[in-house]
Amino acid sequence: MAAAEPKPPAGAAAARRLARGCWSAFWDYETPKVIVVKNRQLGVVYRVVQLLILLYFVWYVFIVQKSYQDRETGPESSVITKVKGITSSEHKVWDVEEYVKPPEGGSVFSIITRIEVTPSQTQGTCPESVRVTNATCDSDEDCVAGQLDMLGNGVRTGRCVPYYHGAFKTCEVSGWCPVEDGASVSQFLGKMAPNFTILIKNSIHYPKFRFSKGNIENRKDSYLKHCTFDEVSHLYCPIFRLGFIVERAGENFTELALKGGVIGVIINWDCDLDLSASNCNPKYSFRRLDPKHVPASSGYNFRFAKYYKINGNTTRTLIKAYGIRIDVIVHGQAGKFSLIPTIINLATALTSIGVGSFLCDWILLTFMNKNKVYSHKKFDKMVDIPDQGAGPGPWASEPSQQDSTLTDPRGLAQL
Repeated sequence: MAAAEPKPPAGAAAARRLARGCWSAFWDYETPKVIVVKNRQLGVVYRVVQLLILLYFVWYVFIVQKSYQDRETGPESSVITKVKGITSSEHKVWDVEEYVKPPEGGSVFSIITRIEVTPSQTQGTCPESVRVTNATCDSDEDCVAGQLDMLGNGVRTGRCVPYYHGAFKTCEVSGWCPVEDGASVSQFLGKMAPNFTILIKNSIHYPKFRFSKGNIENRKDSYLKHCTFDEVSHLYCPIFRLGFIVERAGENFTELALKGGVIGVIINWDCDLDLSASNCNPKYSFRRLDPKHVPASSGYNFRFAKYYKINGNTTRTLIKAYGIRIDVIVHGQAGKFSLIPTIINLATALTSIGVGSFLCDWILLTFMNKNKVYSHKKFDKMVDIPDQGAGPGPWASEPSQQDSTLTDPRGLAQL
């Protein structure tokens, strides 16, 4: 008697049925079914959502953002600057060659408004500055010979010597003497500085659109020699008074001149190239860039030295300069009509209008009193039935439980 064949596990059979079902469903075709729902509240929601989406795309996307344009950001730019004016301190008259650093006329430059001068420094030994950590001492035992403090002014000799003034002592160092704190003299150059004039010459180019423009009036007369910047009457005269720049940045000139600071001159070129080139104009704004409310890092200063020979010995004058640093920053964007972004945004707008249908379907199938009726009418399955010589045709619908629903002359189901 033959042995009975083992039955396949139930789990394997279920997996095969699931796989066959998924494979069969993969080849199904879905198409929308039009149902007209006679409900005033739902119709109002549907039209309001459509109206809001339409207003968003027409007003914001196309009018405000101009999304029908091809755009280019970050123009190629060149900046040339020139400062003019003279001022005086307690001891001398200063001209532009002395108070502008660096003198090349680039987009970043400094105007010196106050200096602390340490004259006649030579290589030798002298007391260390009291500002240096562990520089004060009572005896030579407190000073280690050969010690080098990276924040100090030289190499310690091992001696404890009296300070430049006062009754205390500091460790002696070998370096440029006297050190800055011991003999510096302060001079203020900001008396006439608000009247300094700054020419900012800027040219921009958008390579994608082959468009170039500058911020200077194209005139052959001596216009630039007699004008100063005004947003209304002299937009293309980029000659600014230093006091005007500081004032527009919201700063007090005297305080800024004493401690120093960084002021940004921002030139913005936003150009709609569908219009005339005369409508592409620079817009200037001014603001302070350094953190003035942080005591540890507020202000701006730098050091430099002037070297010379006296009786064959190298001598220098050390200058700690406080000033107003000007950073000229250029940015902008240009746009011009292009068919591709127009088509893309129009397609997006038409597609987004369908959000209204999605929202109303969700309300219809979730919150309406007859949601089961709506669900049955909205989702219908058509089954492929082989032709057996009789019946309505090769396609048939699953039996409907709501056959009493009326149909309009166009064949649209009405609820």
